Amino acid sequence: MEASREIELEGHIIDSGIMTRVFDKVLDMGGNFEITTFDVGKKKQDTSYARLIITAVDEEELDNILSELHRLGARMPEVENAKLKEAFGDRILPKGFYSTTNHPTFVKYDDKWIPVENIEMDCHIVLEKDTLSATCVPLAKIKKGDNIVIGERGVRVVPPERSRKVNQFEFMQNTVSSERPSETIIKKIASEMKEIKENGGKIGIVGGPAIIHTRAAPALAEIIREGYIDVLFAGNALATHDIEYNLFGTSLGMNLDTGTLAVGGHKNHITAISEVIRAGSIKQAVEEGIIKTGIMYECVKNNIPFVLAGSIRDDGPLPDVITDVMIAQEEMRKNLRGLDMVIMIGTLLHSVAVGNCLPSYVKTICVDINPASVTKLNDRGSSQAIGVVSDAGAFLPLLAKYLKTDAIKSEQ
Repeated sequence: MEASREIELEGHIIDSGIMTRVFDKVLDMGGNFEITTFDVGKKKQDTSYARLIITAVDEEELDNILSELHRLGARMPEVENAKLKEAFGDRILPKGFYSTTNHPTFVKYDDKWIPVENIEMDCHIVLEKDTLSATCVPLAKIKKGDNIVIGERGVRVVPPERSRKVNQFEFMQNTVSSERPSETIIKKIASEMKEIKENGGKIGIVGGPAIIHTRAAPALAEIIREGYIDVLFAGNALATHDIEYNLFGTSLGMNLDTGTLAVGGHKNHITAISEVIRAGSIKQAVEEGIIKTGIMYECVKNNIPFVLAGSIRDDGPLPDVITDVMIAQEEMRKNLRGLDMVIMIGTLLHSVAVGNCLPSYVKTICVDINPASVTKLNDRGSSQAIGVVSDAGAFLPLLAKYLKTDAIKSEQ
């Protein structure tokens, strides 16, 4: 027996493509729709409103369709309060739990709409009845007795809309192409970074060892020194090869000035790690004068926090590397809060990890020589990520060049 239900859409649903995506999703899943109301905004600042009847072959199919439309911002005209169930134990969720998107989310409880704090994808909503507050909590942090939101009823998602106001970020879409003029794109990224810092915003960077291998480390060090970066996310490799380069002029034993293998260079990165272990930490190695320049040097000197997450293949690792992945996740989450932009360069592993913890409203730029890396980041849920197909060795020096004029020194 056929089942049907009404939904509402509101906002810049036409120029953001949300309306089209709703139509496509319904038809792709075997349903049908009928538009009963459609009020189109006439001015740039006006929003549009639509009411549709969604029909499917049965209640189960209808629920599946509505679940997908919910993630696109659809809501029921008559909204019930959210349903809650207690967690049966630590990390044990009740059946039917709601799984979050990375879009701004609100929960209706006690007839009030409550914003969900610290939103990120694939987590869960814990509601505090006493304080009427809602928090996005990963599975690992769920505790016995937590009030978990069940199902989509009483949950409202607000997907990002394409702004009608022209700004520095309007020049790019999240499609990936190696044929775009890279220098023009980099210039506009620099302009956006300046605007963020002028408005008191924060910028994070996610870096891979390709930054060192391509001789872009001095450029990134300069960008940090000039106050544009508020936190660095990386692994053991970036920090190790940055220190190796500044101690020996090599990266993985390769002399970066001549492009030839240094004699005995194969052990240079191990020697660099050993020197830092001997000092006790990267900060102590800087203070003792062992590390005198580079990315990690500038982070220490400018009080820029860095989160180095370990990997199963790490040499050493450096004493600052967090080898417990759960602790590394928590440090990432803590340092991602409040960021307005994140630039990811030459590391798919760390880019996906950081991207999974970011709300969709954070400007996200992924720079990689391989177009597939940017596509993979989008496919793993970070649909807001904008791709720049470029070598780190070309991207960072140009970015440093365009940031140099009227450089902003952040207050530490």
